[in-house]
Amino acid sequence: MIASVDKVKRTNPQLRKWFLRKHRSDLISPKHETPKEASRRANRFAVSAMFFMHGLCFASWAARIPTIKESIKLSDAALGSVLFALPLGFFIALPFAGWLIAKAGSKKAVVSSAVFYSLSLVLIGSSSNVLYLVLSLFSFGFFANILNISINTQAVAVEGLYKKRLMATFHGLWSLAGFAGAGIGTWLIGHNVLPLNHFIFICATFLVVNVVCAFYIVKNDEVAAEKRPVFAMPDKSLIKLGFIAFCSMMAEGAMFDWSGVYFSKVVHVDKQLTGIGYTTFMIAMAGMRFFADNLSGRIGLKRILQASGLLTTSGLLLSVIFPEMMPALLGFFLIGIGVSSVVPMVYSAAGKSKTLSPGTALTAVSSVGFMGFLIGPPVIGFIAEATSLRISFLTITIMAVFVVVLASFTGDERNQPQKKI
Repeated sequence: MIASVDKVKRTNPQLRKWFLRKHRSDLISPKHETPKEASRRANRFAVSAMFFMHGLCFASWAARIPTIKESIKLSDAALGSVLFALPLGFFIALPFAGWLIAKAGSKKAVVSSAVFYSLSLVLIGSSSNVLYLVLSLFSFGFFANILNISINTQAVAVEGLYKKRLMATFHGLWSLAGFAGAGIGTWLIGHNVLPLNHFIFICATFLVVNVVCAFYIVKNDEVAAEKRPVFAMPDKSLIKLGFIAFCSMMAEGAMFDWSGVYFSKVVHVDKQLTGIGYTTFMIAMAGMRFFADNLSGRIGLKRILQASGLLTTSGLLLSVIFPEMMPALLGFFLIGIGVSSVVPMVYSAAGKSKTLSPGTALTAVSSVGFMGFLIGPPVIGFIAEATSLRISFLTITIMAVFVVVLASFTGDERNQPQKKI
């Protein structure tokens, strides 16, 4: 390269300028990246770290539910009632989250909610009675959702800096943290470590990461800075995105709560293999999220949502029609790939709303979507009680078909080309 530049220097000056402009990216090494490049790279790493810690914190709680149930001596019915406090806090946080992000900015919302979210985990670990546990779970759900919406707003801001979609990758890190949290929890249970000590360690780690990331997450979200209403009726495009998320998250919720039961009672696997369907689903979902951003930039939002709905539909049908080990595993794998991209793509599109601020738009879409996540498992239970578990899974297929139909009426935007340095 240097020899080529020297040769050009000895010829025409105009040719030299053309040559340098043509090969400028080759002459700039990563060690000499511009301040703007370094800044946005730091923004991306900080947001990635917060997504991971959010997932690790939630997975740490989920991994210790059996231990906490036993320590407080809760029956199955009592545990079900207690667990309702978490989504209740989640829902009550929704309007507050949109208002806070629009007024104070997503950076302040992320940093403050992360502190209270991690401390709420410690409160859960120290719960000695049902009332204390209910209040702790309510607080945990409340701050979890404020962090969820604010960190997704940050992700939209980072996408704006890079001029391309990155949302699915961020959500992939959340899913990856779920594996890490489950693994750490299993190891600590095996060594008889109390949930309180476990949660204090996770909280301390989260607080340190939060302090470091506070210096690097996006300070001024240009999109959020635009003067758009905080409270307003979502337009048709946001309502459509919300229903797409609702349909997909019904299927996702079914996988989370009923996959083990399905493999036990329908596929009839050995007891030690009841979790194999859920594991297959999670691996597919987490893995696909790291490829979805690049794929959406190539084929567009409409096609990736349509493909997601078709894959989910195919996986559900395969699992229902052929309730044997290998077909069911393949079906759950397809479902994992299918649902993996929907929520990140929908959130990314909602964050670019031209009528509402990103935080408010994300609040509106996530409100509708999360309802599907909560409604899906009970609906399956009711239908299974009236008919069979296979029939109930078959009805969820209708939701996956709706994803395809609704996606057909969305825009087909692709990633904007990244600006050359």
